[in-house]
Amino acid sequence: MKGWLKRVAAPSQELFADEIRRESDPDTTPIELLQPRQLAVVAGRLRTVVLRTDGRSPSVEAELFDGTGQVALVWMGRRRIVGLEAGTRLVARGRVAQLGDGRLVVYNPIYELRP
Repeated sequence: MKGWLKRVAAPSQELFADEIRRESDPDTTPIELLQPRQLAVVAGRLRTVVLRTDGRSPSVEAELFDGTGQVALVWMGRRRIVGLEAGTRLVARGRVAQLGDGRLVVYNPIYELRP
């Protein structure tokens, strides 16, 4: 009963985060534990997917959320990747970098779409 009441009273973002954490693969690293220069495997849902062209080479940029944090995934030189859209579950592998503003990013990750 207490668990039900807690779920009803919780903000929708917390419920979404709990759902994503339950879906996570056991062999992945929680995003909140990522460190720069670490080779990592992360899993979660894409919150956003955008094409950046800013006068340079195009890139597809996505924000992956796993219930503990978020990391940017960037595929350079791409205009579109079939199957990548907001709400898609995926597992990504690659080296973590940290941008000047502190955000974490993985460039050109290897990825697997999940149902």
